[in-house]
Amino acid sequence: MEGSGRGGVLRLLLALCTLTAVFATATPARADSPVAPTQAAYLADRLRENPVHVTDQLPREVPRSTAPEFARLAKKTGVPTYVLVLPTQSSTDAEQLLGAVHDRLRRDGLYVLYEGTDLAEATAYGVRAPADAAATVALYELPYDAGPLRSFERFVEVVAQGEEKAAARAEAARETYADAEPAELYIGPSDRSDQSFLTGILLTGVPLMILLGAGLVRRRRRRAGAERRLPRWVVPGAATLAAAVIALTAPAVFDQTRSSAAEPPTPADLSARVERVAAGLRQNPVYADPESPRVLDDRGLDRLHDRIRDFRRSAGGGPVYVALVPQTPESEAAGDSWLFAAAVHDRTGRDGVYVVADPDDGSIDLYNYGLRIDSSRISFDLPDSVTLGDSRADEADDHLLGERLDRLMTFLDEAPRTDRPQLETDPAPAPSAAGENTLPPLFATDFWPGLFVGACLALLLFCVATGLMWAFDGLRRWRSPVPEPTHHLPLTAPTEPSESYLRRTARAELTALVQEFTDRDEAGQAWDLLDAALLLVDGDPGRLGEPAVDPATLVTVIVLARAGRAALSGDPTDLCCGVNPLHGPGVSRHHVRVSPQGPARRLLPVCDFCRDAAIADPTGVPGRLLRLPGPSSGQDRLPYYDVTDGPLTALPHGLARLVAKVRETAGVH
Repeated sequence: MEGSGRGGVLRLLLALCTLTAVFATATPARADSPVAPTQAAYLADRLRENPVHVTDQLPREVPRSTAPEFARLAKKTGVPTYVLVLPTQSSTDAEQLLGAVHDRLRRDGLYVLYEGTDLAEATAYGVRAPADAAATVALYELPYDAGPLRSFERFVEVVAQGEEKAAARAEAARETYADAEPAELYIGPSDRSDQSFLTGILLTGVPLMILLGAGLVRRRRRRAGAERRLPRWVVPGAATLAAAVIALTAPAVFDQTRSSAAEPPTPADLSARVERVAAGLRQNPVYADPESPRVLDDRGLDRLHDRIRDFRRSAGGGPVYVALVPQTPESEAAGDSWLFAAAVHDRTGRDGVYVVADPDDGSIDLYNYGLRIDSSRISFDLPDSVTLGDSRADEADDHLLGERLDRLMTFLDEAPRTDRPQLETDPAPAPSAAGENTLPPLFATDFWPGLFVGACLALLLFCVATGLMWAFDGLRRWRSPVPEPTHHLPLTAPTEPSESYLRRTARAELTALVQEFTDRDEAGQAWDLLDAALLLVDGDPGRLGEPAVDPATLVTVIVLARAGRAALSGDPTDLCCGVNPLHGPGVSRHHVRVSPQGPARRLLPVCDFCRDAAIADPTGVPGRLLRLPGPSSGQDRLPYYDVTDGPLTALPHGLARLVAKVRETAGVH
């Protein structure tokens, strides 16, 4: 009995050891869901196969077919050069990514990373190459639309110059383009439309102006008795020659044919990514883009596989295919996840729910192809917290895609089943990649409206020229302009008027007031105002043109004359705008700020315009104050009440006080 008991214990220990060994050597991931290699390891494998790797996700901007051209340029650096062209990745540090790729590739050389069309990082590992200087030159010397190939060409050119020359060129580029970028290399469709419009205007406007202008000159010379006859064919010939020159030179001047540096993609470029993703989904229902940062860990990946398997086995369920692939405007689908899902479904030839999750921005979209699930529920009832995420997802590097995909599977489990399989409708096709960067012909689009506008402009200029010639004979020097309407003054009166403006306005206002007093024998406020204005010029309005009459006096004359005309028209007032007396009558008194610094305020009469400004934007009132030249030559302009101790200082206290101050100054009682 003792021996048999001891043997049982030994057998039990042996069984436990065997089980321990089995579990210790078991693979943690599922056989049908192998762990995808890290982003850096995948890229290192691609560079091990070829020193230039161009992603298949940017065919509209950087097609894969441009890789040989990158490789040709890379050979000119003089050192081993490895080039990566990837989509823009907001959550990945370019320098760290290049370092990780180098660590896994274990090859020294010059490593260059482009994200989209931008040179994101360049680093030399174990070789002497002026990577930073070359990147600086490519950044500063080229405009943003130069494209990656031209940028890499400039980068290689500087690297080949050596460290000393490259450093000098980088410093020169910084100084030259510190404040202004180089001119753009390409124009857009709207610019081409403007060129076409201008060409049309010139093609009809210039010849027609020659014909009409020649007729106008001929009539003018005939009236002057100095007509010189020319052969009849000269003017029509000149117009025809002008039209021919414009038609022939415009295409040479506006010779752009493309709106971007992007090369037209081949059909293989446009289908490469879809084929890659479809091939991956045929082997595994979850495809994680190896060029993008990993957003699902092993645990999350296992959880997602379990949910997909359970849904497939459930009543009314079916296959679910998840593509963790970024959707960019430069992709074959132009960033349209619906179009991408339809293309992948067509390639796989398998029905099911297709989920497109963007590892870069965290968006999730799903489409039903052939399962008995209510598609309207999928389209309209899926919560935004699943499709777009929430604030927590925005802050997380992985956008919480594992958690949100789990909630998505729960949504599918609970979605109503239908009697028949449902299919997504066909999405709108993507823009043509071959022609989206091609500019329309010059003689198209807005060229035809330009022809009409050119003819109209020629006729308009002819009418203007005719009117000017007729007015030339009766033109006289402008002496006394008609005073502006009072309601226009707050909008047209300057805050820092020139002396010539003040003299013209004072002469016009005072002359108008004197004329309105003709044949009248009135007293009262209007007469007091006129009398005060005349006292300032010793009774002679002609003195307003003399230098002895300073700007403050001119403003006083303007205020008195305008108030006098208002009194004659039956609209007397005792207030004039104290912010800017050139604004005309005031409507009330208001505490307003008179200095941009500090709380300095004054109680001033204000017009409607300044009152509204003082309420809505009190800090803007100091900028509206009337400012006049100081008494000293070269002195800065000051508020009108600070430049003189004359009558104008009484204006904020009312027109009656102003009239009294004028009479007091003149010694009249």
